Amino acid sequence: MGVNNTTYTSDIQVLSNASCTTNCLVPLAKVINDKFGIVEGLMTTVHSYTATQKVVDAPSNKDWRGGRTAAQNIIPSSTGAAKAVGKVIPSLNGKLTGMAMRVPTSNVSVVDLTCRLEKGASYDEIKQAIKAASEEGELKNILGYTEDDVVSSDLNGDERSSIFDAKAGISLNPNFVKLVAWYD
Repeated sequence: MGVNNTTYTSDIQVLSNASCTTNCLVPLAKVINDKFGIVEGLMTTVHSYTATQKVVDAPSNKDWRGGRTAAQNIIPSSTGAAKAVGKVIPSLNGKLTGMAMRVPTSNVSVVDLTCRLEKGASYDEIKQAIKAASEEGELKNILGYTEDDVVSSDLNGDERSSIFDAKAGISLNPNFVKLVAWYD
């Protein structure tokens, strides 16, 4: 909700909310793309382990790393979350891709979106755009905004899909930024 719900028609038979990572990434990508345009981007999610991972080293049907103990390792993994953004926001199709780093925490994950912008902006302008979107309109209560010095456990139980961490992001120049958002 809040991103593409106005495009739904009565002939749609199946709706998917994709993944928790996609649900975090899409509201952030929508604001940035609508205000500044995304030329291209890479996403990394630092993702808490899940029930699909192993509690002890064991064979994995997917990949060798996926068979390693979840609570003892940082495990690089694939994710389709960034590519799924293109299904929700067609103008971003083929412009984003990403990966996951599965980490030994039980809950709360974080998205790092590094992207090149069409229209240059200061980091403060980007923060203002995200803050405004989080306070009004269709993304209110879906997209959050914080300037607090949060860590993952501070967001445990947060019902919003994406909580932008204004202090965690950085800008190399007006057209190249790293944006960080949390999700539970």
